[in-house]
Amino acid sequence: MRSTEEPVTASALLGMSPEDERRNIQALLVGASLELSSRDPAEIDACAALLDPGTAVYISMPPGQTYHGNVALAARLSRAGFRPVPHVAARRIASRDALDEYLARAAGEAGVDGALVIGGDSDRASGPFDSSLGLLETGLFQRHGITHVGVAGYPEGHPRIAVAALDAALVAKKSLARSAGIDLQVVTQFCFESAPVLSWASKMKGHGLPVRAGLSGPASLPRLLRFAMLCGIGNSVRALKARPQAITRLLVEVGPEAAVRDIARPGGAPIAGIHLFCFGGLVRTARWLRAIREGRFELTPDGGFRVGAA
Repeated sequence: MRSTEEPVTASALLGMSPEDERRNIQALLVGASLELSSRDPAEIDACAALLDPGTAVYISMPPGQTYHGNVALAARLSRAGFRPVPHVAARRIASRDALDEYLARAAGEAGVDGALVIGGDSDRASGPFDSSLGLLETGLFQRHGITHVGVAGYPEGHPRIAVAALDAALVAKKSLARSAGIDLQVVTQFCFESAPVLSWASKMKGHGLPVRAGLSGPASLPRLLRFAMLCGIGNSVRALKARPQAITRLLVEVGPEAAVRDIARPGGAPIAGIHLFCFGGLVRTARWLRAIREGRFELTPDGGFRVGAA
């Protein structure tokens, strides 16, 4: 009989042992992808001993960044033993010829076989493309051997696009991918908490597409909030501001531990993997992942876990 003095742990309430929960967390993070938010090449080299060879590292395409810069970063990632996955932002591509050159160079100089194809946040298109679907319809991706394609998902909605329009666009992309022999998956915008991700992934079951859940890697709270506003996930920001205890937790943990632990629990929505946005730097996130892979973390009573020194 359990002593009245003995605390009831989250694992016990779920009918799992702490060891089971730890294994589930480690299994969920196997094959996690990361996304660069820094243009510092030294970070890439420093991660060679921290991340598994072949780890997918996504290369964002923020305003002001040219595809020439993305190709150079992709080549450096490839030389370091990683699998580069560049963003291709429709509204920042000046022409079909520019898209052709970008993909040809990415494949030829960096061995790229996958990309994240997005509309981009620019108010006005630089060329003929205003959506990710328009890019895929060119046929240039498969021509250059880029047959693993991710498209964006928005668990908290898009600030400028209605949910019905997003759903219709996803159906069209899925149909095109099937006919073109493209391996399509959905990579979500980052969230601070698991609830929006799990709810949205459950609704996505009907599409039959793998979902890679976007979470922020370890970072300071001010940095997280700044990127959240830039990325248009105001719902997460408002939810945090309405819950001082969540803000306090983030200040202490500065990582996605609670969300990861929730998603790792059995019986939830199907998640194909985790995608970590490295707002605190690629090296910091790589060290965090390595510590978990090596078992240097402990579950905490608040529903998260604490990662040991890397």
